[in-house]
Amino acid sequence: MCKDGSVDYKPDSGGTIDDEGNDSSTSKAEDLEARMDLTDDLLHMVFSFLDDINLCRASRVCRQWRAASSHEDFWRRLNFENRPISPAQFEDMCQRYPNATDVNIYGTPSIHLLVMRAVSLLRNLEKLTLGKGQIAENFFQALPDCPMLKSLAISDTALGNGIQEILIDHGHLHTLEIVKCRVLRVAIRCPQLQKLSLQRSSMPHAVLNCPLLRELNIASCHKLSDAAIRSAATSCPLLESLDMSNCSCVSDDTLREIALTCENLHILNASYCPNISLESVRLPMLTILKLHSCEGITSASMAAIAHSYMLEVLQLDNCSLLTSVSLDLPRLKNISLVHCRKFIDLNLRSSMLSLITVSNCPSLQRINITSNTLKKLVLQKQESLTSLALQCQSLQEVDLTECESLTNSICDVFSDGGGCPLLKSLILDNCESLTKVGFCSSSLVTLSLAGCRAITSLELKCPHLEQVSLDGCDHLEKASFCPVGLRSLNLGICPKLNVLNVEAPQMALLELKGCGVLSEASIKCPLLTSLDASFCSQLKDDCLSATTASCPLIESLVLMSCTSVGLDGLLSLHLLPNLTCLDLSYTFLDNLLPVFETCSHLKVLKLQACKYLADSSLKPLYNEVARALPALYELDLSYGTLSWSAIEELLACCTHLTHVNLSGCVNMHDLDWGFGGNKILEQPRPDGLSDENKQPHRLLQYLDCVGCPNIKKVAIPPTAQCHYLSSLNLSLSTNLKEIDVACCNLRILNLSNCISLETLKLDCPRLTSLSLLSCNIDEEALEAVMLCCSMLETLDVRCCPKIRMSVEQLHAAYPSLKRIY
Repeated sequence: MCKDGSVDYKPDSGGTIDDEGNDSSTSKAEDLEARMDLTDDLLHMVFSFLDDINLCRASRVCRQWRAASSHEDFWRRLNFENRPISPAQFEDMCQRYPNATDVNIYGTPSIHLLVMRAVSLLRNLEKLTLGKGQIAENFFQALPDCPMLKSLAISDTALGNGIQEILIDHGHLHTLEIVKCRVLRVAIRCPQLQKLSLQRSSMPHAVLNCPLLRELNIASCHKLSDAAIRSAATSCPLLESLDMSNCSCVSDDTLREIALTCENLHILNASYCPNISLESVRLPMLTILKLHSCEGITSASMAAIAHSYMLEVLQLDNCSLLTSVSLDLPRLKNISLVHCRKFIDLNLRSSMLSLITVSNCPSLQRINITSNTLKKLVLQKQESLTSLALQCQSLQEVDLTECESLTNSICDVFSDGGGCPLLKSLILDNCESLTKVGFCSSSLVTLSLAGCRAITSLELKCPHLEQVSLDGCDHLEKASFCPVGLRSLNLGICPKLNVLNVEAPQMALLELKGCGVLSEASIKCPLLTSLDASFCSQLKDDCLSATTASCPLIESLVLMSCTSVGLDGLLSLHLLPNLTCLDLSYTFLDNLLPVFETCSHLKVLKLQACKYLADSSLKPLYNEVARALPALYELDLSYGTLSWSAIEELLACCTHLTHVNLSGCVNMHDLDWGFGGNKILEQPRPDGLSDENKQPHRLLQYLDCVGCPNIKKVAIPPTAQCHYLSSLNLSLSTNLKEIDVACCNLRILNLSNCISLETLKLDCPRLTSLSLLSCNIDEEALEAVMLCCSMLETLDVRCCPKIRMSVEQLHAAYPSLKRIY
């Protein structure tokens, strides 16, 4: 292989050719040393997987490989497509491999000389491919000298001198392709020919004498007259497939003649033939009919198509005058109607119909389909569709996205008794004319009504329904899911919902977050474990009591901003023995005694902004005689009004808490867990403790005191026993001046926007993240922190006026840092 892509064969050379094209003859000893220990049979098998390029490369390895790669079994097919091979090289190859059966010289220089040598030297030639150039008449005269030739393909070529008839006469040719060729007239006499293609060739005349021809392709032969096409097709009585697409002169008379002569015609492609209307054309054996962009095809043409009772595939795309299709064809499997601008009515009846393609038909109003095998129906963006009737016993998926004119009556089509007993998936997204939707289906599994903004009422009786999408149904007022097989349901996207009925034996998660006007709710979900009713301000105690009675397995209950829930509602929580998470934030409750008395397994209690809770309301939590909620580990009291004394009692006694949130508590004062008379330290201590370990053992892990304006000092010494504290957030505490923290497991410390901070002492060997955004800490204090926090990886010192070191300097000074802001 030369660098220019040509092939340089040297059959008499005993040496090998290296990558640079040099003759590198080696001694016999060197050749034996390079020889691999492979038997000839194994090497032959390996080489059988290589193409000609890699065979040439393999021949340069050693003499054994050169001999093996030259075996004639590998050179039955000589492929020189688009390669600059010379006539001498080609003749050499033909002489070396006279038994070659397949030759491709498409795009080679001197195409005529090469093909004449192939015809004269390769007597076993069965397939010949050529093109790009000019072929003289003597080539066609020499074709009979190749008696074994079965296939001839000529493309993009000028045949003859352009003013004479080309005769192709061969007794054994089976396949002939003359594609995109220039010739005045062609005559073909091939008694064994079965497949002929004249596609895109510019010939005004074609004479065929091919009695066994079964496939004829004359697509885009624009110069062929109607009479020439009729003569060519009718001369082949056994014709089974005819492609005459883009032959604009074809008439109905020609089709009638073809129908009478070619009784076995199965496939007809008459696309882009504007003069045909199929008037009085009868093709009873037709199985595939393509009529793409036929301007003459109208509703009257359906009478002719109806006689093709064997028809399986029908294409009517872009038939601009077609207004209706009504067909009863027992074998029809596939029909396509795309870009039919005036199409209004579709009526199909076929037991074998399996694929319907209908799109961009803006005038389509009515569809009636009967089929026993159709499984999927997609009718997206049919804006005018108002009527849909289906009798499809196997239909499982339907997509009617953006069918804006569909009315509420569509619900009857997809309910039990509507003709789709196996329907599983239904998509009605953006069907904006739907107002009251109701389905009663024993098979429906998935339903999507996303974007149906006009729906005000929804009623679903679908026991196997597992998934429903209501995104964008923001005008929904009444909803009933009785019964359904849903495992989860999100109605928080329906802000106008005021009446809700849910009966779902399998449901575990129900989200009503944001249903601010919901006043009536009947929820019967025996397996429900999570209920989020945040901001449902109209839900009252009776609704909460009924829900807890019918859903005894609830573990997480969110009643944030449910301002209508009172003491009676809390009393019903005793019906929830598994309740572990309760959110009563932003409510008007002033008594939590029912929670403390009945929710013994509660682990998480959130009381954000419960401004009506008095100090005594939380006293059961730190009552030493009978402490409530022994399993509680997370408590959120942020933005509350508890006094500092109550907070002190809570922090001192509830040492079992792991998560505490006191953000925004205006009464929160200095957090000093060192010695100094702080009430937090004045708890009774067991006898025998040393002075160094007189603090209770705390399980606290996360402490948030964001935005507490009265905190000035935070001191957590080792004696505070905060061994598990890993995150401390004091950001936005604008009056905080002093920090002295020694926690062996603290990993995250956030002091952002503590603008009054003056003293920072840290002894936290595992600290990895420190935020000092907008703090007045100087570089000396920062250096002291870095000495005691050797594992620090993330440091935020943005807007710190006293720290003037650049990012590069900080990296150089503290190489352990990975992220610096």
